[in-house]
Amino acid sequence: MTTQPEISIPSTSTSTTPKPYTIYNITLRLPLRTFTLQKRYSDFTTLHSTLTSQAGAPPPVSLPPKSYFSNTTSSPALAESRRIGLQTYLQTLNTDPNDRWRNTSAWRSFLNLPSSNSNSNHANRHGPLSRTHQPITDPVVWLDCHRDLKSQLHSARLQLTKRDQASSGQAQHECSAEAKKHLIKASSMITALDSGLKALASDTWGREKLGDGEMRRRRDLISAAQKEREGLENLGNAMVAKNALDGAIAHATKGDKDKLIAANGDENNASRRPVAGKGRVLGKETDRTRALDNQGVLQLQQQLMREQDEDVDVLAQAVARQKKIGMEIQEELIVQKDLLGLLDEDVDRVQGKMDVARKRIGKIS
Repeated sequence: MTTQPEISIPSTSTSTTPKPYTIYNITLRLPLRTFTLQKRYSDFTTLHSTLTSQAGAPPPVSLPPKSYFSNTTSSPALAESRRIGLQTYLQTLNTDPNDRWRNTSAWRSFLNLPSSNSNSNHANRHGPLSRTHQPITDPVVWLDCHRDLKSQLHSARLQLTKRDQASSGQAQHECSAEAKKHLIKASSMITALDSGLKALASDTWGREKLGDGEMRRRRDLISAAQKEREGLENLGNAMVAKNALDGAIAHATKGDKDKLIAANGDENNASRRPVAGKGRVLGKETDRTRALDNQGVLQLQQQLMREQDEDVDVLAQAVARQKKIGMEIQEELIVQKDLLGLLDEDVDRVQGKMDVARKRIGKIS
């Protein structure tokens, strides 16, 4: 049985259009995600008529009546009464034993729920943020989403590490695809977090505004996450370029070796035994040098030196890559240090306020 979301309308707000109207902020709590929708009263009336048409019967609860002598923008009491009535309307439909109204497309579209039970788990896990960029205006949910964002960035970094350690091209391609998928999700979440933070700063959703210190801390969190995402994206691009360069070097090395063997094959076959009077001083022979003359040994030595130079180049590239990763870690540590400094300042400021409050309480008592 599919778990129904928890639905509530905790607050209302007023639109900023030339003709203002009341907006009802609907909060849906899923097992692993919470998000907010904005609807006006006319949206509820449309939902009610569409549910009646699609289900073949009117819902078991009625909408709060429309007032013709006053409006909710000028009467806070009427707005609060209608908010409670609309919340009761949604909660009754959501918990009614008969699910004929909840199975309609109008209900799912109104609440941005998945279109079928087959993908409900996916929707509950990622919520609307996987499809849209709706701002996150709940301060608590904002922090939960930021933790999910850090998890996405951590997963992307792990995939890039696996890609660097993979030995086959197929494994490298799969790791790159997974890392890119995590980075795309992280980019969408950063956009939603930034939009939600701007909404919290302007208090357009009828919620209590956060303090200046907390707003500054959250802006720093978004900035740090954006820098980390860009760094991971640049690292992935550098790995792709490095693989392309290694492929070109390997192809060129193989071609040079084939040309060397073809050009000197006849000469080596004709002079495998040293000429009398011109033989080299024999030392510790190996299987590769025993059948070669002086010219062949020289060519073999030059080839080995070229291979060693190529190994040194590959090692230098790996060291440079590790250096870049180390610099990124250092930047992250600097950002974390700055965030801790801001936290210390906020703690000192709150401590000062508490001291002043204690003094005032002491005077009163």
